[in-house]
Amino acid sequence: MRKEEFLRELKRHLAGLPKDDINNRIEFYSEMIEDRMDEGLTEEEAVNELGSVESIVNSIAKDTPFVKLIKEKVTPKREIKGWEILLLVLGFPLWLPLVITGIVLAFVAYLMIWVADFVSLTIEFAFCATSAAGFVAYAAYAINGVNNLVPLGAALMSLGGALMFYWVCVVMTKGTLKISGRILTKIKAAFIRKGSNR
Repeated sequence: MRKEEFLRELKRHLAGLPKDDINNRIEFYSEMIEDRMDEGLTEEEAVNELGSVESIVNSIAKDTPFVKLIKEKVTPKREIKGWEILLLVLGFPLWLPLVITGIVLAFVAYLMIWVADFVSLTIEFAFCATSAAGFVAYAAYAINGVNNLVPLGAALMSLGGALMFYWVCVVMTKGTLKISGRILTKIKAAFIRKGSNR
C-alpha cells in the first residue's frame, strides 16, 4: 500500500475522533513513513512496517479517553432544526426508557464479567474468616484450660485454603481486567471507526 492510500484509509477509519486529533494522527503517521523512507525503505515497506490500519485504530482507541469519544459522538455537526427538537420532545416518553434500558443492560452485561471474581473473593474471605475464628476459638479453649485441637486444625486448614485460593483470585482478577480492557478498547475503536463503512 502506498503512503497516500494508507493515510486516506487511516483518516476514514478515524472518523469518530475530533478533527484536530485526526489531523494530528495523520501528520504523525505521515512523518513516520517519511522517516522510514529517509532510512532507505521503499514507500510500501515503510507503510507495511507501521502495521495494519486496524491495529493502529485499536492502539489509538486504547489511548483515547472514552469521554472524548462520547463528546464527539453527541456533539451536533450541524444546527438542529425546530421540527427535530419537536420530535425529540414528543418522542421523549418513548426514547428515554429505551436509552435507559440499553444503558442498564450494557452495565449488567459488564457486571456479569466480574461475577466469577466476586465469587472467588467471597470464598477467599470465607477461608480467612474461618481461619481467624478457629484461632480465636482455640485461644478461648486454651485460656479456659481445655485442650481442644479441633479449632486449631480447622484454623490451619482454612489458612491453607486461603493461601492457595489467594493465587486463584489474583489470576482471575488479572484475567478479568484484561478482558475488560479489551472490551473497552473494542467499544472505543467502534466509536472511532464510525465513518469507516461509508
